[in-house]
Amino acid sequence: MEPANLGARQDIANRIRSLREDSDLTIEDMAIATGRSPEEYAARESGEMDLTFTFVYKCAMKFGVDVVEILTGESPRLKHYSIVRAGEGLPLERSTDFHYLHKAPHFKDRLGEVFLVDVPYQPESQNEPIHLSYHNGQELDYVLVGRLRFRFEDHFEEVGVGDTLFYDSGRGHGMIAIGGEDAQILAVVFNPRDEII
Repeated sequence: MEPANLGARQDIANRIRSLREDSDLTIEDMAIATGRSPEEYAARESGEMDLTFTFVYKCAMKFGVDVVEILTGESPRLKHYSIVRAGEGLPLERSTDFHYLHKAPHFKDRLGEVFLVDVPYQPESQNEPIHLSYHNGQELDYVLVGRLRFRFEDHFEEVGVGDTLFYDSGRGHGMIAIGGEDAQILAVVFNPRDEII
């Protein structure tokens, strides 16, 4: 996920660089941890390339910090419960034009990441291959609005309002809005067992 503006992206990149240096890790170490080449990792850490949520998430796992700490510079502090009101949350944007609103950014030691995701309908994507993402753990996606074409490796499904997807997110997955209208999902990304962000 890319932050909404370039200044925020540079702030996040600077935090990643500082955490890497404080952890005595090399660019090569982080390239392996994030599944990137050293050159691509360096370009992301410098702020030259988009910072996807998966990239930031993998950095957080390697550094042993909460992903929100990298995104905002603040550590979550709430321990017992959290309320995020309608329309509120930590906004994030992906280069894929999906819009994410993190719905539990201030809860400490989360077992998962909770997002309200807007998936815009894009006519040009209807006949293109669906981009696949990979991140350790599992994911639950509950369709709130619209229809989606979901791809899991070489399998395709069409889902609509009230349908739920649950899958191993370490395997290739992706989706697009279909039917001429935007879609919205509630996505919960569960951390891998015995790994805390």
